Amino acid sequence: MAVITGKQRLPSQFWVLWAATLVNRAGGFVIIFLTIYLTTQRGFSASTAGLVVGLYGVGGAVGVTVGGHLTDHWGRRPAALLSLGSSSVLMLALGLARGPVEIITAAVLLGAAAEAARPPLGAMIADIVPTELRMRAFSTYYWAINLGFAVSAALAGFAAQAGYFTLFAADAATTAAAALLIAWRIRETRPAAAPHEEEHERGGLRAVLHDRVFLGFVACNLLVALVLLQHMSMLPLAMIDDGLSSQTFGLVIALNGVLIVAGQMGVTRLLSTRRPAYVMPVSAVIMGVGFGLTAFAHTPLLYAGTVLVWTVGEMLNAPSNSALLAGLSPVRMRGRYQGFFGLSWQVASFLAPTLGGLVRENRHLGNTGLWLGCLGAALVAAVWSLSAARAREHRVAALTERELAKIEL
Repeated sequence: MAVITGKQRLPSQFWVLWAATLVNRAGGFVIIFLTIYLTTQRGFSASTAGLVVGLYGVGGAVGVTVGGHLTDHWGRRPAALLSLGSSSVLMLALGLARGPVEIITAAVLLGAAAEAARPPLGAMIADIVPTELRMRAFSTYYWAINLGFAVSAALAGFAAQAGYFTLFAADAATTAAAALLIAWRIRETRPAAAPHEEEHERGGLRAVLHDRVFLGFVACNLLVALVLLQHMSMLPLAMIDDGLSSQTFGLVIALNGVLIVAGQMGVTRLLSTRRPAYVMPVSAVIMGVGFGLTAFAHTPLLYAGTVLVWTVGEMLNAPSNSALLAGLSPVRMRGRYQGFFGLSWQVASFLAPTLGGLVRENRHLGNTGLWLGCLGAALVAAVWSLSAARAREHRVAALTERELAKIEL
């Protein structure tokens, strides 16, 4: 990996995407508090609330697939604008929904619209940022996501006191603002393809499904995501079981964003000389230990301690994961590769709350079984990632050499 000097600057269009993401995430109240909203305001059981959040993930699975296709065939910019614009409208629809059918329908549609933004935004960054700056770019972008998350998590509990619809309205407004910023300042970034390349790419999805190295990478991420997403679904319910308030949960989980905001740039410097394929198994172990320790947490201080541990793992994982994803994705099929990778998050969005709710309500397992199970899943992912690291690095090197050869021609 090339050494990055302080004189090298990230492109201006990257900073527009950074700002749009920060605005959007700073108002991302709804998903953080959705399980609490459904159980306390709409009378859903924990397992039913988990199912609704899971169905949001089902919608997201459709969204990233369609979004990936549109990203490559229609363009990065229009795909992103369609996703953000429709998400803003559907956020309000979910806030206004009252019956179970209406809530489930709105959640599925919102999941599809919101998650369709992942492929175009990821492809834009890969298009805009040179290879040698990607680790810094993804770390900085991840920093913006978590700065926004810290703000939204800290404010959401207090905003909910004015009425839960306030959360939906604020989320819709910030999503619309992000769309307007991209529409105003971002030009299309999709590289023009030669005719023979366009013909070859008609079988793009089939090529993804035959890419064993990439599929293994996606499967490992699924295991990690199943663990990490428990902080959005089962962690708030575990804290409520211990007699803690939603405001306390908001402050404790905000520590995740605060730690990332405070430390991610230092982690970026650390990772600039590390190989992403070998950072990922280390990060999985640390995340697993953090969630495993949650089994023994019953006070705000102890919960905060567990958040501290798994956040360190997340800080190592996210930029390494994104940089490796960019390296494993052929340039002309970035949208489809980004979309297929996004499926692992959407499948986890369904399975994490659904399985988490079932395990939590099992009288033989409960919260303790859930958190220790998270530790086990993370350790499996770590071993798998370590065994596949060499093959992943070989694939990145081969794709990079191929693209350089095209440029020289």
